Amino acid sequence: MGKRYFAESELIINPDGSVFHLHVKPEQLADKIILVGDPGRVSLVASHFETTECEVESREFHTVTGTFKGKRITVTSTGIGCDNIDIVVNEMDALANIDFATRTEKESFRQLEMVRIGTCGGLQPYTPEGTFICSVKSIGFDGLLNFYAGRNSVCDLPMERALLNHLGWTGNLCAPAPYVVDADPELAVRISGNDMVHGVTVACGGFFGPQGRQLRIPLADPKQNEKIESFEYNGLKITNFEMESSALAGLARLMGHKAVTCCMVIANRLTKKSDTGYKNHIDDLIKTVLERI
Repeated sequence: MGKRYFAESELIINPDGSVFHLHVKPEQLADKIILVGDPGRVSLVASHFETTECEVESREFHTVTGTFKGKRITVTSTGIGCDNIDIVVNEMDALANIDFATRTEKESFRQLEMVRIGTCGGLQPYTPEGTFICSVKSIGFDGLLNFYAGRNSVCDLPMERALLNHLGWTGNLCAPAPYVVDADPELAVRISGNDMVHGVTVACGGFFGPQGRQLRIPLADPKQNEKIESFEYNGLKITNFEMESSALAGLARLMGHKAVTCCMVIANRLTKKSDTGYKNHIDDLIKTVLERI
């Protein structure tokens, strides 16, 4: 069987040899990758690097590759949402495992290690503002992984069914089709250490209605957050909301990469409290991840 060829319309390569959205070239990507949402946070992460070899900016995607304590690391901003994670993870996998000269898959697989650093909303009394949560399981309300073959092979199907029943979404054609994916176990243990909550994280397709926030438009299910907070499966409870972890965990599992999400709680939905000065504290999480990646 010949090597699979990736057509120009499927893998878009810029005239300078960089991948379409990220504008990163294959030789500029490290094996260890930190993903952040905010393009401005890339500079904060990179400020801890001892050396910098490249810096690229394109739209919301800001990338710096350098070294921290001898480790070569790439930090890239993804913007907000699972749709952007789909772009970033697919293009990074292409940079690592597709030969851009021949547009064919490389013979030897290169595994990437991706850690997302972000912010989230806590959903339990034990996840107040300032808590660091490592998402050992991610629940996708975004639907992204449902477009990929093999999603059932990397998902926790019994937990998906239990959640659907608990939320009352079974048979509701207007409700999302959630998927449940585990983070890479070795990476999760290494990054979380003994000072992060091991969490079950819901990744939502929006910040307001999908996370139970009501402004001027009424919610389809005003009790949705109460149901999410009360859900329990094999001793696990849902700890937090964010907007990217499920796509990262799911795509990484399908591609054979290692990935995990670590977030700092900046608002607790139970106590109705938030920390708008969180940017002063997230550097502690960044330094912890840099040490452990």
